[in-house]
Parts: sequence; C-alpha cells; structure tokens
Amino acid sequence: MVGGVKDWFGLVARLVTGGVWIAAGALKLPHPADSVRAVRAYDLLPEAIVPTVGHLLPVVEVVIGLCLVLGVLVRGASVVSALLFLAFIIGISSAWARGLSIECGCFGGGGEIPDAAAAYPGEIARDVGLLALSLWLVVRPASRLALDNVLFPTTDEPSTELTDDRTADHTTDHTTDHEGRCLDGAEEELAQDR
Repeated sequence: MVGGVKDWFGLVARLVTGGVWIAAGALKLPHPADSVRAVRAYDLLPEAIVPTVGHLLPVVEVVIGLCLVLGVLVRGASVVSALLFLAFIIGISSAWARGLSIECGCFGGGGEIPDAAAAYPGEIARDVGLLALSLWLVVRPASRLALDNVLFPTTDEPSTELTDDRTADHTTDHTTDHEGRCLDGAEEELAQDR
C-alpha cells in the first residue's frame, strides 16, 4: 500500500515539476533576447557565456519538463532539475543580498524593475518547493504512468532459474540417483526399495 502512495506522489511530483519547466521554457523560447537579458541582470556569469546560457536555458527547461511529464529518464532529468533549481535559488538570493532589483526571468521577461525585492521571498520559496520535489524524484524516480516503466521494466518476482543443469519442475519433487540424475516415477520406486 505504501509503495502505491509513493508511486502516485511521484506522478504528482513529476507533473508539477515538469509542467513548471515546460511553461517556463515555452514562455521564453519566442523571446531569446529577454532570456539573455534576464541571465545578464543577475551579474553572476562571465559576459562571454551569458548569450549561450540565455539561449540554451529555455530549451533545456522544455526538455527537462517533457522528460518529467512523460516519465522518461526520470532520475537523470530530476538531477538536472534539482541542480537548476539550486542555481536559481542561489541566483535570486544573491540578487537580493546585493540589493539588485531585477525580475527573476523565471517565466520570461527579466532585467531591472522597481520593487523586485518584495517578490524574492516568494520566488525562493517556490523554487525550494520545486527543488524538494525534484530531490524526491532523484531518490525515488519510480512513479505511476511513466514511460520508464515500459522502456525499462523491472521485475519484483524471484528468479525461477535453477543453479544446476536439472530442469525446472515445480509440481513434483524428484528423487535423484547417486550421480545426480533425475529418476522418473518407476525408477524412484526401485531406488526407494533398495
């Protein structure tokens, strides 16, 4: 029963986290200049890589989101998700600590705006919650309605293979002779009479 609840919780964690990534990336894809401006506003990365990060981040977000929603490569996608949320928490916290007033750029936009610091606690709390869901999926990637269940099936049944060269017959207990060969019914009776 507990495994079933955890599997359903995993589904919810996948859909919520994946849905957020898809929305965040999809809103940024049509406006790459805004995404670059948002990355630049944090003033954390060298200028040489800011355009690359700004252009790639929305694509990575959509891919991670699709993997999570579909349940494909859940553990790997969740590791990347957790690392990104950690980076965003650090970025927003850093902007807050340095007195920057910038829009997080999480769902598009970005750059300087007045009174942005008032939104930082909520943005950090949201990302901490999503980080927690991502970490859950890193530790326990199994969930309901995941393509991983079809692509990489696991069996919880014990193996029925024998460790020696005898054939498997689970309905009859066979007697063996002194050389280890299985005896049929008539031979078993003779062996017991000896």
